[in-house]
Amino acid sequence: MEKRTLTIQYEACGFDELSEQDRELVEAARKATYTSYAPYSHFCVGAAVRLSNGEIVSGSNQENAAFGAGTCAERCTMFYANAKHPDEPIRTIAIAARGTDGEFTLSPISPCGVCRQALIEAQKRAQQPIRVLLYGRRETLLLDSISCLLPFQFDEIV
Repeated sequence: MEKRTLTIQYEACGFDELSEQDRELVEAARKATYTSYAPYSHFCVGAAVRLSNGEIVSGSNQENAAFGAGTCAERCTMFYANAKHPDEPIRTIAIAARGTDGEFTLSPISPCGVCRQALIEAQKRAQQPIRVLLYGRRETLLLDSISCLLPFQFDEIV
């Protein structure tokens, strides 16, 4: 048996240290939290993607009493972007959340496993990495690829 270690590299910075384009994308994700429909969890998540043509598309989580019928902000945003702009790959995604107290979370939140796999598929479709910006009041995390969040991806077996 061989023990192995998996490490990822990412950057952590304050919001004001982000580039102008990244701040704009994070702001779109923050704004999207206000379109969230979260009557059960009271946890409002917003996501925004920048497409290869520079356009920003945003979305939010939409809950349902039949929990499986709801959707996360990341998939809502990605699927809308792909439906509206099928030939424009996603370059970057930003994610922000407001907790049950209504304030933006102190620490960044990360996509759920289903969203991670769906974003991996979008990355595979685009044939290039999708950058990830995870916003929190204390810091924003920058990752070069969604693969950093799901290193052992489900993929077709060759």
